[in-house]
Amino acid sequence: MEQRITKRIKTITEFHRSRGLPPPEHPLISVVDYSTVKRPADIGEANWIFDFYMIALKTGINGKLKYGQQEYDFDEGTLFFIAPNQVFRIETDPLPQTRPSGWMLLIHPDFLWNMPLARTIKQYDFFDYSVNEALFLSNKEETTINGIMESIKEEYHAHIDKFSQNIMNSHLETLLNYSERFYERQFITRKITHHEILNRLENLLNDYFEGSDLVSKGLPTVQFVADQLYMSPNYLSRLLKTLTGQSTQQFIHDKLIDKAKEKLSTTELSVSEIAYELGFEHPQSFTKLFKNKTRLSPSEFRASFL
Repeated sequence: MEQRITKRIKTITEFHRSRGLPPPEHPLISVVDYSTVKRPADIGEANWIFDFYMIALKTGINGKLKYGQQEYDFDEGTLFFIAPNQVFRIETDPLPQTRPSGWMLLIHPDFLWNMPLARTIKQYDFFDYSVNEALFLSNKEETTINGIMESIKEEYHAHIDKFSQNIMNSHLETLLNYSERFYERQFITRKITHHEILNRLENLLNDYFEGSDLVSKGLPTVQFVADQLYMSPNYLSRLLKTLTGQSTQQFIHDKLIDKAKEKLSTTELSVSEIAYELGFEHPQSFTKLFKNKTRLSPSEFRASFL
């Protein structure tokens, strides 16, 4: 199979040039009307990397975005977040192109320099490479986001002065905070999808602890579990907090304790043997975790069945 090439676009000016747009009014930030963008002939033949952030709301496009481990249609009301140095690609549809609409906000990291957002932007989980879902906006939420974008656009097209950077950073932070709120809502309203994820997590951990090679593999880590579910660790923990009130680590520990209880009550293995079988390097660590979770030592728990 032919290997897909990777193309990097380093500056917002270069992006404008590659999409047939006039030069940006500011070299470090740009608000783009998507209906004016010309799609490169090789858009679907390459992987793409930007050296800047992109937030986009696009509609009327025959194609899919492949990002991280996920594939997204350009549905109405779907907001995408891509961070610098992340690989993505567009798979185009051979059907006749409908009239595209929407907007893109491009922000170079240097635009955030010396601003609080330069530090905090990495804390927004939806910029994470393996985030599980795009943000699906309700009509009311889309109106809110578009209103903030209009404020950014108005400032962007106004005369650039010493206040512009602060004002646009403030609007951008507002947009990200609303997006955070809407993601939280999505955790609740898309319960069917999320409960499917919870079922997959249950099955993953059950299979892991049923395996015969825990001694060599060790205990499952949060990173391992998130990778298996094609999510970022932060996104998974937030999702579990909403569904179960537990972090991923707490969820793993609870499944581990369930398995330990089963072995303590149905086998004659020693506590040390059970600890090693469950992937602990030191029995003392197993005993400490078990007591923290159950208020009983493993031996005391076993004695309660005698």
